[in-house]
Amino acid sequence: MCGIVGIQGTTPVNQALYDALTVLQHRGQDAAGIVTICEDRLRQRKANGLVREVFEERHMQRLIGNVGIGHVRYPTAGSSSVAQAQPFYVNSPFGITLAHNGNLTNARELKEEQFRVARRHINTTSDSEILLNVLAHEIDQLTQNLHLEPEHVFAAVAGVHKKIRGAYAAVAVIIGHGMLAFRDPNGIRPLVLGKRECAQGGTEYMVASESVALNAVGFELLRDVAPGEAIYVTQQGELFTQQCAQEPQYQSCIFEYVYFARPDSFIDKVSVYAVRARMGLKLGEKIAREWEDFDIDVVIPIPETSCDIALEIAHNLDLPYRQGFVKNRYIGRTFIMPGQEQRQQSVRRKLNAIHSEFFGKNVLLVDDSIVRGTTSEQIIKMAREAGAKKVYFASAAPEIRFPNVYGIDMPSVNELIAYGREVDEICQLIGADGLIFQELEDLEDAVRHFNPELRRFETSVFTGEYVTKDVDQRYLDEQYTLRSLNSELADCQDDAHLAIYNEGES
Repeated sequence: MCGIVGIQGTTPVNQALYDALTVLQHRGQDAAGIVTICEDRLRQRKANGLVREVFEERHMQRLIGNVGIGHVRYPTAGSSSVAQAQPFYVNSPFGITLAHNGNLTNARELKEEQFRVARRHINTTSDSEILLNVLAHEIDQLTQNLHLEPEHVFAAVAGVHKKIRGAYAAVAVIIGHGMLAFRDPNGIRPLVLGKRECAQGGTEYMVASESVALNAVGFELLRDVAPGEAIYVTQQGELFTQQCAQEPQYQSCIFEYVYFARPDSFIDKVSVYAVRARMGLKLGEKIAREWEDFDIDVVIPIPETSCDIALEIAHNLDLPYRQGFVKNRYIGRTFIMPGQEQRQQSVRRKLNAIHSEFFGKNVLLVDDSIVRGTTSEQIIKMAREAGAKKVYFASAAPEIRFPNVYGIDMPSVNELIAYGREVDEICQLIGADGLIFQELEDLEDAVRHFNPELRRFETSVFTGEYVTKDVDQRYLDEQYTLRSLNSELADCQDDAHLAIYNEGES
């Protein structure tokens, strides 16, 4: 999962891109990058680290221009190499730079085709670089000179949709022509469009992974980019939109609402905060039905995503709601840290129990989901060490039993605690006195309640059914192997890349 942003403006965009990336930081903490264009020259800064660490004043001063794109990276293939930081750039045709959120499921075939047919070399193991080259080749085939019309751009995106499978929300700048953004035909990854009127005159347009990024820099949310749709804003500020997929349909990733998105964002016309509150309502009703004999004294959330969920559960069960954990806000989100060892070490540095809220009580801990079980197990231990008599655990998402191939770092079933296990066994492994999961039907209803147009969702982590219809066990095994190889390759790439990159950063 990554965060992307793009602005076609009438004034310098470097500060707005930076500010937007800081509020999308929850979508990726591994690397950050910004590219701006000024006088048809590309200005770039990208590196491993948080936004505030990557961009210093000297970098911001060099990022001049009225158009640009930005990216925060969450690695999904086991590699945290700086060589894979985005945006990527290709010099032909025209010069194109691109940032991508998602994951392509036919990346290997596409890479081979780009070399064999388009004679394009892919320099990293990133599927985002493949996406960029496929787009560039499509544009190249449709233009015979330096003239580029919106219909050429839309035809190129249509060609991309026909060739590429998987999840992708992307934003690109075609140097000298304009900004392009597009979303995969299933709408798996989110993308929104906004605008603002510039005080000096003219209209500026912005796209981003979440609406909160628009709010942060004073842009008005116009709407979500539809599945399969492309948005093109010319260098002169003219906005063009077109549906470029043959059979687009909403099947957005439901995990955005469960965990990834900020609660103050709207995705596909739905408030993330409202969904989480309704998730709590539904789960509270299930607890009341199935645990009526359980003696629960207090409901305590595992901050922060589950706070709104736990509050609704407490209200439904007529129980006290307490903040039993204090979160260290200077520790990253443990789920999206690049290694399991880092996740395990960070849990106790991230949370500290308030002993008075646990001592002598039967507590119900509420979390948004249970993935590997690492965090859940350690938090339950912390609750017992703080004096809890019994520790019950509620997950606002159903059991995660299958890998995700669309941009979430769940590539191996061996890492998923619920794979091949029933609830009682999972409960025993994490050390709880009782464990309950949300029903998938209730989770889907929590989103659909606010937008009935969302009839289907991407729920493969719960069901094992992949909306792109191209994922089988062989593919999953290959991804697991590639993940391991990419981790080993990352160090080699970093050594070579930094030798070149730092020369230009001195």
